[in-house]
Amino acid sequence: MVLAVLSASYCEEKVASAQGEEGGERVVLRLPAALAPIKVAVLPLVKKDGLPEKAQQVMRQLKFSLRCFYEDKDTIGRRYRRQDAIGTPYCVTIDHQTLQDDTVTVRHRDTMHQERMPIAGLESHLAEACSINTLLKKI
Repeated sequence: MVLAVLSASYCEEKVASAQGEEGGERVVLRLPAALAPIKVAVLPLVKKDGLPEKAQQVMRQLKFSLRCFYEDKDTIGRRYRRQDAIGTPYCVTIDHQTLQDDTVTVRHRDTMHQERMPIAGLESHLAEACSINTLLKKI
């Protein structure tokens, strides 16, 4: 059963070049969010200007309800690609706007769609999105 889920989830796709991400081929492990070992990656845009400290604060808020991963090495595009390859369904990016209005960018692995969201509602939104109940409702 596990091998079937892993096999069905593995995908290689062509990606057009976009700002913040390299073009070429993208390897994605499209595990259902409820089954993914790591649910959320918290990524500061850069390693300066107080962004890592704010990212650590968001990480502390999320880590008790979701399995999270923090990373600040390399460019944001490369970090997104690494998370796509290991099956992390959501990436939360802390940028300069976060310091102004307490909102973050949430990137969806499968669609690469990004949306701004207040930090206050982030934990409940992601917990619902990664819930096994949400997965079962889709069946």
